Amino acid sequence: MSFPVTRLRRNRRGDAIRRMVRETRLAADDLVMPMFVRHGQGVKHEIPSMPGQFQFSPDTLAEEAYAIEQAGVPAVILFGIPDFKDAVGSESWDEEGIIPKAIDAVKRRCRDLYVITDVCMCEYTDHGHCGVVKNRRDGILDVDNDDTLDLLIRQAIAHVRAGADIVAPSDMMDGRVGAIRRALDDARMADVPILAYSAKYASSFYGPFRDAAESPPQFGDRSSYQMDPANAREAMREIELDIEEGADIVMVKPALPYLDIIRMARDCFDVPLAAYNVSGEYAMVKAAAQNGWIDERRVVLETLTAIRRAGADIVLTYWAREAAGWLAE
Repeated sequence: MSFPVTRLRRNRRGDAIRRMVRETRLAADDLVMPMFVRHGQGVKHEIPSMPGQFQFSPDTLAEEAYAIEQAGVPAVILFGIPDFKDAVGSESWDEEGIIPKAIDAVKRRCRDLYVITDVCMCEYTDHGHCGVVKNRRDGILDVDNDDTLDLLIRQAIAHVRAGADIVAPSDMMDGRVGAIRRALDDARMADVPILAYSAKYASSFYGPFRDAAESPPQFGDRSSYQMDPANAREAMREIELDIEEGADIVMVKPALPYLDIIRMARDCFDVPLAAYNVSGEYAMVKAAAQNGWIDERRVVLETLTAIRRAGADIVLTYWAREAAGWLAE
């Protein structure tokens, strides 16, 4: 029935009734905090393009991770910045490398916090690409898919041996989820979940992250292995293949320009779904807030709710600690 019998505003008149009929819930349990770690001691360097975010050394990382755990956030995801880079990113699987040291520090300080590790080559290679670069033919970057799989396996195994609770391959090589799953199972690590960056787009929203992780490509771009922003059906194929290969959680990255992809994935697949509220999305809101153009808290909570409403179960966001505090108030 229509107006005046039907008055939808009746369910908006007061905070209590709005809470009662709210369709989408946002909680600290939904959030994961990305963190950047480098060698050293006492390091806490603010990232200029990401105000309020820092590069930590393992000791300061552990203290920050403890504060995140106390805020009610269940997990962090770690990105390593090595002292030494080479063509194959050899520190990425070094058991004395930056990520194993960071995992150890966090595990010593935090009782229940889950540690997820990014599994990719770009932070560790001197060329900044996510795999083994063979050659450049006719102006097209050639990253060798199958040779890269062996390195990703070594990296994932090293992270799990150091205590990682979840590994998250973000490289977008074909077959990497299956290769890592088989390797973990063969190494008696079958209980370790894989969070796959299944639909990771060749996005312009990653710029501040590349500053933070010190991983910009030194030549070319990543469009030969990351997804074309114009494609949606292809994302469903990527996600389906990762699930078939053994992914326990799948992810869409970035989040806001790809809310339609999150919704498509939610409608197509009945598995836990994550979305990454990426560095460029963060930096734009921070810049607008610092200029007094928007209310940061309200915009952030609206943004995170929108990502959840689109269908994401888990949101990786640089506001995880702050948002948890806001939600608790």
